[in-house]
Amino acid sequence: MIDLHTHTFFSDGVLSPSELVYRAKYKGYTAIALTDHIDYSNMETVIAGMTKVVKILTENYGILVLTGAELTYIPPKLIKAAAAKCRKLGAEIIIVHGETVAETVPPKTNLCAVEASVDILAHPGHLSEEEASIAAENNVKIEITSRRGHNVTNKEVAEVALKKKAKLVLNTDTHSPENLLSKETIAQILLNTGLPSNYYEIMQKNSLEIIESKRIQWK
Repeated sequence: MIDLHTHTFFSDGVLSPSELVYRAKYKGYTAIALTDHIDYSNMETVIAGMTKVVKILTENYGILVLTGAELTYIPPKLIKAAAAKCRKLGAEIIIVHGETVAETVPPKTNLCAVEASVDILAHPGHLSEEEASIAAENNVKIEITSRRGHNVTNKEVAEVALKKKAKLVLNTDTHSPENLLSKETIAQILLNTGLPSNYYEIMQKNSLEIIESKRIQWK
């Protein structure tokens, strides 16, 4: 299993990077991105902290661990610059906290995220056809999420994304250990989203495509 959207105590998660990674490995994960909430106040400190530990955990726990960043409530017109800065600081996976219906995310966050060619637009809420089309053009993956509240628009998101040929990934937005995926939760998510039972394999290939685009390899 690959999960490219998780949180540690570097933002609002409850686990250390080491504990989160080990618990994911125990559940059968092969790759995980640590994507704590970031804005201009903390991007240097969070990314520096993550880059210290990801290689250690990858080598010792036999699971690929990636330094990530979830750009959260960044003023939309600054998303492209913020993403570029995070990459320069060492973030490998850049996701944007999309316009979920569970929160009051700034309007045009989705649009500016897909225009900025980030890796993943997370929990986009009412994804528009324009946003999905640009995501497809810029190879930005659209997230289907298991996170309660954010997941209420999964079916709508999947329909719009697939209509416009944008690629989907499945992530957890994990904040605590019980949020990590299992075979049972995957099956339920697919059912609720209206996707066929074999579609998880396609979404995993899309996640792998992101990883391989960074030229990251693991056994």
